[in-house]
Amino acid sequence: MMQLNDGNQIPSLGFGTFLSKNEEVKEAVLAALKVGYRHIDTAMIYENEEGVGEAIKASGISRDDLFITTKLWNEDIRNGNIEEALKASLKRLQLDYIDLYLIHWPAKGYAKAWDEMIKLQKSGLIKSIGVSNFNPHHLQDLEASGVVPVVNQIECHPKLQQNDLKTYCEVRNILVQAWGPLMQAGLFKDETLNQIGEKYGKSSAQVMLRWHLQRGVNALPKSVTPSRIEANFDIFDFELSEDDVLKIAEMNEHKRVGPDPETFDF
Repeated sequence: MMQLNDGNQIPSLGFGTFLSKNEEVKEAVLAALKVGYRHIDTAMIYENEEGVGEAIKASGISRDDLFITTKLWNEDIRNGNIEEALKASLKRLQLDYIDLYLIHWPAKGYAKAWDEMIKLQKSGLIKSIGVSNFNPHHLQDLEASGVVPVVNQIECHPKLQQNDLKTYCEVRNILVQAWGPLMQAGLFKDETLNQIGEKYGKSSAQVMLRWHLQRGVNALPKSVTPSRIEANFDIFDFELSEDDVLKIAEMNEHKRVGPDPETFDF
């Protein structure tokens, strides 16, 4: 578990559901819960909250043992539909509250949306509130509220290590969460990662996830393949050496596979 700045805790490894549609996400989430994941990350725009909700219901796992994240989409930010959007997500997920609700992108109106989320948190509909894809100047715009986000979920992997943003967040006790922690499968055949993995009897994906963990980053690997879902969770029985961590640090190229928060247009 990792500590959040509002006193709540979050599992150190989460399960991502980006690009997993309803028809496949239910089985994927059930497989993840069976392996041991307890944090499931979704979003309204993923169009799979219903499937995630069905999996939660079918799992039989106590709600208190689960940590569910979803996100406020850009059009709802721009239109000021914060409460309506949250309640719609709750209905699709078949839940009474969200453990972590994030502003998905810094769309126009995000500071006002943040103020509304603070009110909704006080109502009990949300346990913790945070942001996604925010850079330092976006985060500074929220300071007037007096409430610091608990999480900043950003693209982060060995080719985009986000060191400056990570340091900025750490100073303010904002947990960095990595979406695309495996560079969307773009590094599975990387020679450096595979050589490191051979030393520990682990795959390149497991090496990357362990690297995130040792950096204090909360990672959200995504898969719909049961064997990979299980393998991605199997990272708690080894530790990368300092030399191996340095080798991965040298891989940084500031290379994105997703949109840039400064130039996104959706």
